[in-house]
This record gives sequence, C-alpha cells and structure tokens, in this order.
Amino acid sequence: MQTTSSVGVNETPEDAKTGAPNHPVVGNTDLCAIASEAAGRTISPSLYNIDLAPTKAKGRKWTSYSIFTLWANDVHSLGNYAFAIGLFSLGLGGWQILVALGIGAILLFALLNFSGFMGEKTGVPFPVMSRISFGIRGAQIASLVRGAVAVAWFGIQTYLASVVLRVMLVAMAPGLKDLDNNSILGLSTLGWLSFVALWIVQLVIVSFGMEMIRKYEAFAGPVILVTMAAIAVWVFIEAGGAIQWSGIKGLEGTEMWLTIFAGGALWVSIYGTFVLNFCDFTRSSTSKKSIVKGNFWGIPINMLVFGAIVVVMAGGQYKINGTVIESPSDIVESIPNTLLLVLACLALLILTIAVNLMANFVAPVYALTNLFPRHLNFRKAAWVSGTIGLIILPWNLYNNPIVIVYFLGGLGALLGPLFGVVMADYWLVRRGKVNVPELYTEDPKGAYFYKRGVNPKAIIAMIPAAGLAIAIAFIPGLAAAAPFAWFIGAGVAALTYFAVADKKQVHEDVSGEPIAVASTH
Repeated sequence: MQTTSSVGVNETPEDAKTGAPNHPVVGNTDLCAIASEAAGRTISPSLYNIDLAPTKAKGRKWTSYSIFTLWANDVHSLGNYAFAIGLFSLGLGGWQILVALGIGAILLFALLNFSGFMGEKTGVPFPVMSRISFGIRGAQIASLVRGAVAVAWFGIQTYLASVVLRVMLVAMAPGLKDLDNNSILGLSTLGWLSFVALWIVQLVIVSFGMEMIRKYEAFAGPVILVTMAAIAVWVFIEAGGAIQWSGIKGLEGTEMWLTIFAGGALWVSIYGTFVLNFCDFTRSSTSKKSIVKGNFWGIPINMLVFGAIVVVMAGGQYKINGTVIESPSDIVESIPNTLLLVLACLALLILTIAVNLMANFVAPVYALTNLFPRHLNFRKAAWVSGTIGLIILPWNLYNNPIVIVYFLGGLGALLGPLFGVVMADYWLVRRGKVNVPELYTEDPKGAYFYKRGVNPKAIIAMIPAAGLAIAIAFIPGLAAAAPFAWFIGAGVAALTYFAVADKKQVHEDVSGEPIAVASTH
C-alpha cells in the first residue's frame, strides 16, 4: 500500500515489532515543504507527490529474481505466443523461429539495460524521467501517449482473459452456457460477470501498490513456466514424439532471411512500450547488477525457452492434424480431461493478469498521477485508469480492426520516436548526468523548464520521426519496411535530437536522495 515518508532523512525509523518503515503521514503540501527545505529550492506540488518522488537507494526490493519473473510472465503472454506462432504460419521453421527470437532478444537485452539503468540511478518513474528531455510540462506528451496505449490494452487483455474464464466456467458447470447466448452492449451475461470479476481482482491487487505487483509477479512466474512447458510436453506426446521442424512454406535464401530479421524487429517493437517505461520498475532495483542479471535470465535465456515451447506447440499440433494453432488457448480448449482443462485455464488467467498488471496498468497509473499530482495517488489513479478501461467497452475495440490498426497502431508508432529522444538526450547529450531535484521545480531558471516547461528541440526531433514511423506503418507501398518502423522512428528521432541539441551545455549530476522517499514501490 502506498504510504508517505519523511523526506531528506537518511535513517528511516522502524516499527519495533515488524521492522517495517514507520512513516509519518503528511499531506502533499507539507511533503513538498519538507522536500523544499531538504533540496534548498522550491519543490512544486504540481510536480511532486509520494508516488512521483525519487526512491531512496536504501531499502529497494526489486532484485534480479524480481526482474526475471517480470519477464517470465510477460514473455509468455498469450499475445506473444500468437505472434511467435504467426512466424510459423509465415513459413519459418523451428531453427528459423529461434534465430528470429534470438535476434530480438539480444537487441532487447541491450535496450532494456540502458533504459533500466536510468531508473536505478535516479529512482524516478517514467513521467518524471521524460521531464529531462521534454521539460516539466512537455513530459505530459510522452507519459499520456504511453498511458493511452496501455489503458486500451488493459481493457482488451482483461476481455481476452474473461474469454478464458468463460471457457473454464462452462467446463465446470455446463448449465452456465445459457448465460452466454445473449448480448448486452456487445457482451453476454456470463461475459459481463467474467469481465467484471477479473477487473475487480486486478484493481484490488494494484490498490496495494507496486510492492504487491512485485509479489504477484514472483508468484506467477514459475506457475507460467511450468504450465507452458507442460502443455508443450502434452502436445509432443500427442504428436507421437515428432514435430514439424522445417517451414511449412519452404522459405529459402533472401526471402527467408528477410522474414527472420523482420520477425526479430517486430519482436522488439512488441516491447516498444516496455523499453520506454522500464524505469517504473527499475527505480526500485537494488543495483545495476541486479538489472543486468535479471534481464539476462529473463530475456535471452527465457526467450529461448519460450521459442522452444512455441516450436513444439506449433510444430507438434501441425503434425497432429495439419493445422496451425493461433495461441495456446486453442490447445487448452481441446484438452479432453475437465480437471486438466480447468487447471490450464487457471494458469492462463494467472498469466494474463500478471502481464496486464505490469505492461498495461503501471504506465497509465503513473501518467494520471503525473497529470494530477495534487489529487491522485497510486491507488486513486489505479481506479481511474481501470474505470476508463471498463467504460470504453474494450471488446468492441478488439473486434473493430480500424480501432486496433489505426488508433492503437498510430499511438504505438509514436513510441519509437519517444524512446529515441529520451535515450539520445540522457546517454549521448547529458552522458547520464541528471539534476534530480530540479525535475520537481517550476523555477523558470530550472534545468528542465526550457520554454514554458517544454523543450522545443525534443518536439522538433519527435514530429518528423513520428510522421515517418506512422507513414511506414500504414502506407501500403512501404509495407516492406513496416516491421522496422519502431527502429526507424527511434533512430531518426535520436539522430535529429542529437543534431539540434546544445552539446556545449554543462550538465550537473545531482542526487535525488535529499528529496527521496522510502521505496514502497
């Protein structure tokens, strides 16, 4: 649960019985006053609250295992399985799929380390991190674009999980099938009950803050790995110990390698959201070493395991009946034993909730908190975000290709340019030097005030890159370059920003410890 803590105090008092931090509860105005005194400058209540403040280095809890389980859940999401199995449909064979995923994994490992180090050093969430390059007000652009994509996908993923729950409930109680035949705003009675139940479960978990999310991810990770491996073994046995190892379309030469590299590029694009706001999690990492170790086991190693499971599932099922499945849920629905089907459905529900919490809930919560820091904390923002995810009737969005492709696809195309600007500014221009306290001041002379709180150079770099990325994603004549749209957008934005940035400016490296709060995240 999110709690306030004293600011600018090196040693935090602890409860005698539990040993847990015993923080005084103060209002945001008082918290800012304490922070202002500690920092020697005015800390603005419109930029600072208990959730946006940097986290103290001492007491952070996200270890390498925490980061590993983050990926153990997210990599094995149903959406990722559908994507990877799609590579089989495109004609890639077993080793070709593994190569494509391996290329993507190596690139992601590097990108996520660079992104994660930023959070570990500064202790701030993404909306605050983006103030460095976009300005204290311009950062709203970056955080709201990221948050808007996540809110929509939160609702859609919750709907997809509710479909699995409906399958499980009908398998357990066939009489419930009668509740699944009507339609209320596009969803059956059973569909509504399933969706609302999962919606409430996720909101309750998030209400207890990032620490509860960390614990849930740690619980869910091993469950998912064991379940997916078990499904793959079951398919392998059903297929008589044989799988379709070679591609079903016999791709060769240039066409084969283009498809492999396109698959690897798309794999990185899928994580375009996560590489952007990975600091939301690593702000509570115990060290840079924990980030590298967690990413190593969670990205290259875990993705190879994921790839092996995909190859066995898709290739084995193809050997069984000559069809290509769309996702593991297709296999689960075909399990003849009711008990095993129910257990598999439960595992998929645990997985989908885990993925939704970290990938589609944290970003909009911080975005909303950053937008209204005087009025929203983590818990309140979670309920606002979740409510938006409900009232947009996400099942109707999911069933509308125009919305998925043009609205969500268009917003997604902006993530590459955002990432390019943020990374170029932090690593190439500033060389990792950040004046953390000035991220929370409205002083016109502040390092990140720029012009009325917006850095025009970041906007100049982002607009042409975003236009190019969107054009590549949607213009049919540029379809061959579409898989690489994220990289092109990020690269153009980074190069443009580096070209227009003032590289002679001296940047200060000032710790945020004086205004930091105990890590409850």
